Amino acid sequence: MPAQIITTDDLYLFKIDLFDELRKLFGQHIQEQQKRWLKSAEVRRLLNISPGTLQHLRLTGILPYTKIGGTIYFNAADIETVMAKNLHKQKSLL
Repeated sequence: MPAQIITTDDLYLFKIDLFDELRKLFGQHIQEQQKRWLKSAEVRRLLNISPGTLQHLRLTGILPYTKIGGTIYFNAADIETVMAKNLHKQKSLL
């Protein structure tokens, strides 16, 4: 089996390809996070809750929503606000 010699040019090209792939991956992740309005399925997946739990949060007024046609939308900022309000901090043992 013949040996392959890797040059610094090969490593440089590999680095460029790797950074391009990472930019694509992080770019997709950032776009998902910057979405302002989320559909019910996205909220359930984000919070890891059932459809019934999401409906309870809606009907009790805990989580505000907007309904257009038959689709329910939730504002991402409202979800963050509700999460922050319900944050439980652990008491220090000292």
